[in-house]
Amino acid sequence: MHFDDRLATVLRHRATGERAGKTQFRQLIDLLGERPQAGDPALKAAAYLRLIALAEMIPVDERARIVGENGWRFRNPELVKWFGEAHPKIAAAALYRAHLTGEEWESLIPRLPIRARGFLRHRRDLPEAAVRVLDRLGVQDRALPLPDMLELLDEAEPTEAIKADLPAEPPPLVLSAANDGDDTNTDVPPDGEPEEDVPAATPAPSPATTGGIRALVDRIEAYKRNRGSTGGEAPSLPLGDPEPAVQRKPVASFLFGTDAEGRIDWAEDGIAPMVVGTALAQRRGDGAGGDDFAAAFLNRRPVRSAMLTLRGGEAIAGEWTVDAAPRFTRGEGRFYGYVGRFRRAVAASDDRRHDSADRLRQLLHELRTPVNAMQGNAEVIQQQVFGPTPHEYRALAASIAGDSARILAGFDELDRLARLETGTLELEPGTADFAAIAHAQIDQLQSVLKPRVASFATQLEADAALLPITSGDAEMLAWRVLATIAGATGAGETIKLYLRTEDGQATLRAQLPATLASANDVFSHEARGGTGAVSAGIFGAGFSLRLARAEARAAGGELSRDDQWLILSLPLLTGEEALPSPANTPGRAAG
Repeated sequence: MHFDDRLATVLRHRATGERAGKTQFRQLIDLLGERPQAGDPALKAAAYLRLIALAEMIPVDERARIVGENGWRFRNPELVKWFGEAHPKIAAAALYRAHLTGEEWESLIPRLPIRARGFLRHRRDLPEAAVRVLDRLGVQDRALPLPDMLELLDEAEPTEAIKADLPAEPPPLVLSAANDGDDTNTDVPPDGEPEEDVPAATPAPSPATTGGIRALVDRIEAYKRNRGSTGGEAPSLPLGDPEPAVQRKPVASFLFGTDAEGRIDWAEDGIAPMVVGTALAQRRGDGAGGDDFAAAFLNRRPVRSAMLTLRGGEAIAGEWTVDAAPRFTRGEGRFYGYVGRFRRAVAASDDRRHDSADRLRQLLHELRTPVNAMQGNAEVIQQQVFGPTPHEYRALAASIAGDSARILAGFDELDRLARLETGTLELEPGTADFAAIAHAQIDQLQSVLKPRVASFATQLEADAALLPITSGDAEMLAWRVLATIAGATGAGETIKLYLRTEDGQATLRAQLPATLASANDVFSHEARGGTGAVSAGIFGAGFSLRLARAEARAAGGELSRDDQWLILSLPLLTGEEALPSPANTPGRAAG
């Protein structure tokens, strides 16, 4: 029995009560929690829709208890991500039960909400790749490491020895007197009769007592050496001495939460004592910042890159950038504060560009969820998963699914551009023949241009042009340039193309069509191409060329405009020259 068969069997039954709903909820997360594998995407979309419907009849606490039950091992990143966007109790339980590979965690964690990332702080079994991503995102206060048991034993040993050496009752004190050199013991009672029960005047110290005091003395000496003491006639005991000043590490970022009045009431461990109680929602007007946060706080709006100055210890004092979001109760919608992150303010433009890219990627993450739901629902209707559907509705559903797919493709392009321009995405190394790729794509586009009585006039001098990137990346780059130009070519236009290799570079020169040549900035041109076989994409020709430029720069090249020409330059793969054989080396003596 295949995975999809089991999933279809579960979806075929309707849960009519809470008990049946819990059973089906367990069945669905059991099936969806397996490793991702090939199957009908419509069935998987229907399963997630059913989970949403079951959530209406199962309370949050009960769902969290089910998800947190022993035995679950969620190995599907898609399900873990879906749970991560749910109620905090459910997200915490699911992320505790998630067992993914390092690569899956590395891809998933940046797409999780900030709150959900925090739930991973207390897991000690994450792969190294996941730990690196959490550290890079500022989620640094995971569970404290276990103490070194040898150190604990070393610290406890002298104290235990001293306790063991102390007698249960102190010995009686006996005074001893000497008469001017007379060593005779005169410890006798006044009547001259010796006291039988009186112990010896100077009891010999027991070995145990001597060892305990010796341990204490050794510990005092070790303490003095560790503190760099030079010694003296009157050494001081390590009791009540002032501790050396603790050098705190500079804090780069920390998470925080506020109450309904805008005062910090929670922060990460180690930071909380320094910031809890700080009022963030007060207008200061003293150059210390905070007005942006105060304005957003009054309107209950998200805070994006607000500048704020903290005063206090060296670890937190200075300029900060704040990102935060308001929190509302689920039942009543009552505002009860903000939750967000402080980051050290950096004046460099690169930091601001990274912030913008992060916000864009977060927005795309939020937009993908409803589009995915629409696409999945449309596919369910179009494929008649739940029963017969009129053909006109199936046609409409197919159109919606197609539009959703184009929108998701546009989201992927936006995300790719943001990562390329901020340097968080690098092209994989490989080998690709750019000349062969250009030949094939130009031949394909010629047939598209022919009905418009348009064409490419090509002069491809390079028979081979090997690039140090994968064939997939090279094909995407070439297609973005050539297809964008073809899509903007008007009826009757002839576009000249030249491809040659020289000085270690492959250079493609393409004449700009009239619609693009008239633009002041071809990389921000907003004209949309047609929706036929060749299109510049949903964001227009300018965006496609800007993405191609980012890909070219990531490959070590450049895409630029020179008057009426678009020039793509890419570095060629450096070949290894054959070294002469030792046997053929001139001047080598024959053996």
